[in-house]
Amino acid sequence: MLAPSFFQLLLAASAFASPSPRQSTSSGGCSVPNSALTLPPNQTQLVKPTSAPLYVTLGVGVQNYTCTSSNNYTSVGALAEVFDISCFYNQGGFSNIQEGVNEIWWGCPNMTQSELVTRLQNEFSLNLLGQHYFIQGSGSNALSPVWDFRSTTGNSNAIIIANKTGDLPAPTGPGDIDWLELKNVSGGLAGELFRVFTHEGQPPPSCSPGSPPISVKYISEYWLF
Repeated sequence: MLAPSFFQLLLAASAFASPSPRQSTSSGGCSVPNSALTLPPNQTQLVKPTSAPLYVTLGVGVQNYTCTSSNNYTSVGALAEVFDISCFYNQGGFSNIQEGVNEIWWGCPNMTQSELVTRLQNEFSLNLLGQHYFIQGSGSNALSPVWDFRSTTGNSNAIIIANKTGDLPAPTGPGDIDWLELKNVSGGLAGELFRVFTHEGQPPPSCSPGSPPISVKYISEYWLF
């Protein structure tokens, strides 16, 4: 499936303006215990849930940035395909799945997202759950992250619009985007969500004003509770 462009998705903001009541949705392909999510010790930014996850997923896509007048890049959202990786936890290949996906995503610089989906489905039997993107939020410059599984579940409420409540610099180093905790603002897909085990996605440290927007490839696990 080819996800719509980032700017097309921004124009769709009005479709998600009204909050929807939460309702249960079908979870990922395999059950995962609540002990599975591991967070770094001695930190308070992210609070581990006590319940088992509804979905354990892998997001593969790009982080988008524009250059500011201060000669640095600022985030203007992200666009990613989201795959179910819950069954890899039970099969023992959980720690290796990111490495395999990394080789494909960074090894093929001209690969489109539709080609990516097909290849990951063929080589790893990954099930596509949906897309991650951003829409215009309530503030004039605010963007809200969205995880949208409606097209694959057939459930019109299988979407979450979220708000960041915790931010932890990636334990793996400054080249990887931060780990995040996010809470539900609207939609029935999940009550909260964690972005963890991120790989790359950070922009260059500086830019020249007037430079065109850039997209930086990244991979991340998204755990939905």
